[in-house]
Amino acid sequence: MDCPIVSRSINPSGDVPKADVPKADPDRLAALTSWDADWSGLRVVVTGITKTGFSAADTLAELGARVVVVAASDDGEARRNADTLRIVGVADVLLGEETSTRLPQVDGEQAELVVTTPGMRPSHPLLVAAAAAGIPVWGDIELAWRVRIRAGRKTADWITITGTNGKTTTTTMVELMLQAGGLRAIAAGNIGTPILDAVREPEGYDVLAVELSTFQLHWIHTVSPAASVCLNLAEDHVDWHGSFAAYAADKAKIYANTRLACVYNAEQDETERMVEAADVVEGCRAIGFTTGIPAISMVGVVDGLLVDRAFIAERKHSAVELAKVSDIAELVPRHLVANALAAAALVRAYGLEPGAIRDGLHRYESGEHRIQPVASVNGVLWVNDSKATNAHAAAASLSAFDSVIWIAGGLSKGVNYDELIRRHGHRLKAVILIGADTSALSGSLRRHAPDVPVIETRTGQTGNVQTGKVQTGNVQTAGDTQPPDTQPGRGGPPLSGETVMARAVASAASIALRGDTVLMAPASASMDQFASYAQRGEAFISAVRGLVEGQAKAGKEF
Repeated sequence: MDCPIVSRSINPSGDVPKADVPKADPDRLAALTSWDADWSGLRVVVTGITKTGFSAADTLAELGARVVVVAASDDGEARRNADTLRIVGVADVLLGEETSTRLPQVDGEQAELVVTTPGMRPSHPLLVAAAAAGIPVWGDIELAWRVRIRAGRKTADWITITGTNGKTTTTTMVELMLQAGGLRAIAAGNIGTPILDAVREPEGYDVLAVELSTFQLHWIHTVSPAASVCLNLAEDHVDWHGSFAAYAADKAKIYANTRLACVYNAEQDETERMVEAADVVEGCRAIGFTTGIPAISMVGVVDGLLVDRAFIAERKHSAVELAKVSDIAELVPRHLVANALAAAALVRAYGLEPGAIRDGLHRYESGEHRIQPVASVNGVLWVNDSKATNAHAAAASLSAFDSVIWIAGGLSKGVNYDELIRRHGHRLKAVILIGADTSALSGSLRRHAPDVPVIETRTGQTGNVQTGKVQTGNVQTAGDTQPPDTQPGRGGPPLSGETVMARAVASAASIALRGDTVLMAPASASMDQFASYAQRGEAFISAVRGLVEGQAKAGKEF
């Protein structure tokens, strides 16, 4: 397990750096491995001015670097942040779409470093220009790693978590387990506290539980965590990475330079292969997790118990109990068990006792919008999983239930749904589609579940709406009638996401019977109709509760 991870070019344009352009001094950048290193006068361009960009610029200014911030936004918040950054010593702030696409000079000279926000694609003109000029690009995670050591302050260890799904749940569990074990710990990165704020916290932490997206992983270079995990791997964010192979390669970077344990999903070969190919610190162990009975050097489940056969002396012939499955939550689907096991393996690698794992799980509360029971009325369970923003997450939800009325659809991010429908079509009693463009999902349903009724309740970005269209196979029969100004092709005013969700919930209520689960697990992003997955989830909760209250007042059942 000592094969290096091959680094990939961040210059998608193929431009060759010009010979006469001065390059950043690699020796100087290589020496920047602590807060107390010589950052003074380093010329840095920071992209973005919201949470991540602001914290990076603020940190670099405090270190004495010369910083120019560029950001596409030019609203009130951006201007207020710009004023604050100028006060703390940032050299310049350039706002607006036009300026954000160009690589600016710093104090009249070429930048020596670019620190980018996670959402900016490598193909962005500014980053392409940096690559062509031979200027290194870091993310905020790389910067945080390099400044984490500071004289007179505690240096925290890092435990890093990624995966297509389950990152936030697992990171939260790790945080709670560490705290239950008596350690000063906090979740940071892609969750909770910005990573640079956690690193700069005056009192310091023992451990940071760091959630990392592939966007963040793409820009890391020297991070060396105590323990790491890739929970799972499925097609997602292909639009950002350009291909699934590139997405998987960035996920695999989670394991690079790990010191104690690389934790992998024993039920998914891809994550084990990532560990086998990773360049890790000598002595690092590979630890698997499984929702079945664990082999040696794994954690798993036996008779309703989470057990450890990795971090005990007698692991060849025995296992130690860590917690009960019932300690996790009221509703415990298989993927939630997997998340708890991954968290347990990470903290066991760090030396925690079983009691801390049990106590941490007792403190865990399932996050809003993730397998969240909303109501159970007349034998029908209503579940909000708005955080299921891709096919893999939706599959985890669907696998937990039978006889599902599935509310799905949204921004697909270029993902194919065929495998999801092939595997879980037999669970579907009906599907209610929301979203501006449901063609990919409806196409998969026609191909692989042609007998499942499909109700379309959606609004396009231009206001075109289809409501209550019921499909059985390729046959459509009209359901609800629509006012003329919102009929397809009429170009009327768009329905709000809340209205679409209310109609979807009403449609589900009209066909749900005892024993059914109405599951809102969209398998898509939310931005076509909602500001966020949280707003989408709140719309579902509000619609369900409104329906329940309305029916109760009317003395009716549904």
